[in-house]
Amino acid sequence: MYATVMHAPGDVRYENVDDPKILKPTDAIIKLSATCICGSDLWPYRGHNKFDAPLHMGHEYCGVVVEVGSEVRSVRPGQFVVGSFCLSDNTCPHCQYGFQSSCVQREIMTGAQAPYARVPLADGTLVATQEMPDDAMIGHMLAVSDVLGTGWFGAVAADVREGGTVVVVGDGAVGLMGVMAAQQMGAGRIIAMSRHDSRTALAREFGATDIVAARGEDGIGEVLELTDGVGADSVIEAVGMEQSMAQAVGVCRPGGSIGYVGVPHGVSFDGLQLFLRQQRMLGGPAPVRRFLPDLMNRVLEGRIAPGKVFDQVLPIAEVAEGYKAMDERRAIKTMLRVDG
Repeated sequence: MYATVMHAPGDVRYENVDDPKILKPTDAIIKLSATCICGSDLWPYRGHNKFDAPLHMGHEYCGVVVEVGSEVRSVRPGQFVVGSFCLSDNTCPHCQYGFQSSCVQREIMTGAQAPYARVPLADGTLVATQEMPDDAMIGHMLAVSDVLGTGWFGAVAADVREGGTVVVVGDGAVGLMGVMAAQQMGAGRIIAMSRHDSRTALAREFGATDIVAARGEDGIGEVLELTDGVGADSVIEAVGMEQSMAQAVGVCRPGGSIGYVGVPHGVSFDGLQLFLRQQRMLGGPAPVRRFLPDLMNRVLEGRIAPGKVFDQVLPIAEVAEGYKAMDERRAIKTMLRVDG
């Protein structure tokens, strides 16, 4: 089959690779209905994450099971499934505590920007629907696999509460999903820090009540002005850069909570400042598997439409253009359709 392989920064190819096979009795093979490009895929694309061998790209996926290993019990061929980018057994002590992204058997999904993919730890990773979703649901179900689950975890980690004030730092796909999550959790005020018109419009559609375009100290000042000098109860940091984390810390009130889900690059902390600011912090790789059943139900019941975050849809053979569009900020998030 053909699949997406990154050979060097800026060099993404859709090329012939070996078909995925069952390697362990806990594996499943799925035929993807759609996949997509993640913001984290842009780090190696831009040369920020070094790699010595070609990378088989893709960790967001949904599709139909075509084969399972001899020990797989929870899914069967013919079922539509959604899985997390963190592969987990869902039975270890960390999984049972709700942190499947720290599973003792954790693996990271790869190779999902392709027509077929192998999913290890299938029983603990995949969640099946009762019926086959129609085509209009595919994008929304795909968003649950990572970007919505990550934004949702950001809101949970930030301790978003009904009636509370939330600031979302970052207007990429995860930040926008953080806005949606905060709205679903009943936040009274949601301040999105965004300076791009298309993203601002989507943030408002998803529930943002205020927009702050400024960054750095100016952005912090505007948020403090909006909150009468108090700051936000909850802050979702969805970028992972030094400046974005400084903004998150700067707009969070004493006793407030910061949920950080942007993969950090160049972020450092001043221990004394953390001590004096008295803020809670929780983050890291999102335990998407914890949220999958609930989020899939919200989609299927029509309560949320996270697939709107895909503002570019391409045939998977044009994946290189999808990377380029996201790198150049011509697209928020690119969905890749798998046909045939």
